[in-house]
Amino acid sequence: MNYILAIDQGTSSTKTIIFDANGEAVSKGSVELKTNYFDNGFVEQDPEGIFQNVLTSVNECLNDFINKGFDPAEIASCGISNQRETFILWDNTGKAVSPAVVWACKRSIAICRELKEKGQEELIRQKTGLLLDPYFSGTKLLWLLENDADLKEKLEAGELFFGTVDCWLLFKLTNGKSFKTDYTNASRTLFFNIHTLTWDDEILALWDLEKLNLPEVCPSSFDFGIGILDLGMEIYDFRFDEINTSSIPNPKSLIPNPPFSIPITSLIGDSHAATFGEGCFEQGTAKVTLGTGSSIMMNSGAKPILSSAGMLTTICWSTENRVDYALEGAIVSCGSTIEWLKNELNLFKEASETEAMAVSVADNAGVYLIPAFSGLGAPHWQMSRRASLEGMTFGTTKNHIVRAALESIPYQIKDVIMAMEQDMRSPLKSISVNGGMTKNQFVIRFLVDLLALPLKKQQNSDVSALGAAYLAGLKSGVFESIAQLQLLNQAKTATILPDLTNITANKGYSEWKDKIAKTW
Repeated sequence: MNYILAIDQGTSSTKTIIFDANGEAVSKGSVELKTNYFDNGFVEQDPEGIFQNVLTSVNECLNDFINKGFDPAEIASCGISNQRETFILWDNTGKAVSPAVVWACKRSIAICRELKEKGQEELIRQKTGLLLDPYFSGTKLLWLLENDADLKEKLEAGELFFGTVDCWLLFKLTNGKSFKTDYTNASRTLFFNIHTLTWDDEILALWDLEKLNLPEVCPSSFDFGIGILDLGMEIYDFRFDEINTSSIPNPKSLIPNPPFSIPITSLIGDSHAATFGEGCFEQGTAKVTLGTGSSIMMNSGAKPILSSAGMLTTICWSTENRVDYALEGAIVSCGSTIEWLKNELNLFKEASETEAMAVSVADNAGVYLIPAFSGLGAPHWQMSRRASLEGMTFGTTKNHIVRAALESIPYQIKDVIMAMEQDMRSPLKSISVNGGMTKNQFVIRFLVDLLALPLKKQQNSDVSALGAAYLAGLKSGVFESIAQLQLLNQAKTATILPDLTNITANKGYSEWKDKIAKTW
């Protein structure tokens, strides 16, 4: 059994990828996921829609796998990476009783302010490594309980179940038999003590959540249960009619009769999965994920380091005999900034056009976009700040605005890297980059010159899925060790060197810092 099925359930889509024993992707399926953005800052998804989206993505991937002549019986196990702080509530029948409240939702700004005024933030930071911020699950759960009497009643009756997306998918895939999560996802809720690796009774009592049903917390690489991928006979019959069976011996034997059972042997938050997939196995190694938002995560070793520079302390990844911690800087607006320019200002039709637009002008002409559409994340944590576009004149063109938007991504990353090095009291050993925005060569070139560090970039762009597959394969025996994974990654990685004579990036960053420091 030489293959791993990896489900990467993200904010905007679900990708399913089957990897072989060399860590190479052999089949893929990708399905977009609807997210509801409201004027008041609420961001939600449909819990059942997430689950069905996953099934559709898995079916598409298996369809591709079978059409290429592979046998699903050769798939050893499944790993799941997921959008992290997004959570769902369900009752004791397994029915969702809340929307999926997405990580970007800002409904709990007032609650965070209130808890800070009560002097709770330092306690939370010491125990969880996090800040009292709407980015994390806990305060948004408090908002739901304050504003929904039925949920409050279910809580008091002990009938309310809480889970991040990984937990919800595991619960659904195992028909309610497995109610578990992993350390990385638990560490993003504000309820989890990163020192004891347990739900924190003091925090739960402080927030009157003692009766909340919370999942069992396990290492990221673990036997989580047997998933039942009940994709439906009609889908398989329809697919069977379309596939070319001429090159497949006994093709019907390759069509799994639903339900299709598979061991689930890893759960991990997507940014943590990308850190593992990038090979950040040693202290001082880091990765940058450029997606809807951006996560910069650095392996800080076997013990948590509490930041004094605005970083988060979190679990990096774990196996049954090892837990590595990390410092993280979360950037709220990355690819979403470019989507806003496209969808709301109509400055271009496709995001791929922005690279040429940015290089068509010599510099940003003094134009800066502060992308605080949902506040500013690390290391500033100004979550009530609004976005602004500054420095425009009548000579400003749409190309300058697009360039300013693209430049804001490397500037925010530089802010985080400097804070991490301050906390670690040492420079980074290495940094890797992944995510959809890495296709934009202007962003990558500007970033590498601004950081003045070599950037590592894998051939495989789906690094979160790869990390989940690596962890699942370690547990199911497809991969032997982390040392083997290091060798696999070295063969797939290119290095991008900085141009140390480029002064444009550093000049722009100096002005960026002045803009950020301004009163807002």
